[in-house]
Amino acid sequence: MPEYWFDHIHLRSLNPIKTAEFYEQMFGAKRVSSRDSGDGRAMVKLDLKGVTILINQTAEGTQTGLVHFGIRTDKLEESVSAMKEKGVKFTQDIRQARPDFKMSFLVAPEEVSIELQEGQF
Repeated sequence: MPEYWFDHIHLRSLNPIKTAEFYEQMFGAKRVSSRDSGDGRAMVKLDLKGVTILINQTAEGTQTGLVHFGIRTDKLEESVSAMKEKGVKFTQDIRQARPDFKMSFLVAPEEVSIELQEGQF
């Protein structure tokens, strides 16, 4: 039987640095990293007492706020198969992002997007 752990919250912002500063100043989050995504857009990773908050920059006119939250499992294939058998809708099948990290996306009630992953981001 697969096990599950909360992994992260993923946000999109027009200004990730300013958004990160809010979480740092208001809640004491610590900046783990801040980098360019490779196309001039910023990405910030925060740690809020063990909870990872990822903030990516998005373009004007696109979705901001909560994108999805991540749940980690030790048996991704088994989890996805069992959930599909129960009628869960997946918006992305399993994708190997790195040798040690793979993920899939599902839709929970109220159209909440969940990244189901094996390995750590």
